[in-house]
Amino acid sequence: MIRLGARSVDRIAAVGAHCDDIAIGAGGTLLTLCRARPGLRVDALVLSGGGGEREEEERAALAAFCPDADLRLTVLKLPDGRLPAHWEEAKSAVEELRARTDPDLILAPRTDDAHQDHRGLARLLPTAFRDHLVLGYEIVKWDGDLGRPSAYQPLAPEVAEEKVRLLQEHYPSQRHRPWYDREAFLGLARIRGIECQARYAEAFAVTKLTLDLGE
Repeated sequence: MIRLGARSVDRIAAVGAHCDDIAIGAGGTLLTLCRARPGLRVDALVLSGGGGEREEEERAALAAFCPDADLRLTVLKLPDGRLPAHWEEAKSAVEELRARTDPDLILAPRTDDAHQDHRGLARLLPTAFRDHLVLGYEIVKWDGDLGRPSAYQPLAPEVAEEKVRLLQEHYPSQRHRPWYDREAFLGLARIRGIECQARYAEAFAVTKLTLDLGE
């Protein structure tokens, strides 16, 4: 198994179609990165949920998931489930994000996610971020679209537990959903941990990766 470190990661971008996407898909990775690198700059963009309860939840949650980070969060008001009809607005938001940051790493939805908003955002990213490493996170849902990931971030057991605690604490609007529970989040993390010889892990899809092994 090849292990690539993150010694050169000084700034990241995290994008989601909806409030809670980033935390569900990559909350443990954010906790791990931000604790290892105090002062890490995190530029986050969420396309929907702005101006109400969902934005308040997202701001509190990402502040908790990014301890000691320089967090800069933008939450827009695109309608949930309608990204294809608001393509230009979404594209402009991604381009504006690119104009203000040159991240070492991007956390984003997968390009083959079954949800049209997730998939659409993932497919927009390469139009603005052409030379960046993008890790496509996964979100468990009824569509049954989980596949075979190509990259893993092992999570310490206490980090996996804290991720679940923060998800329950900061997104009360989602607690009624039948899939939004401890068993679902820890269960997937346990499966991904088995796949990379760890107790828990988050897994990602990588569509393109450039290696620099000469240094």
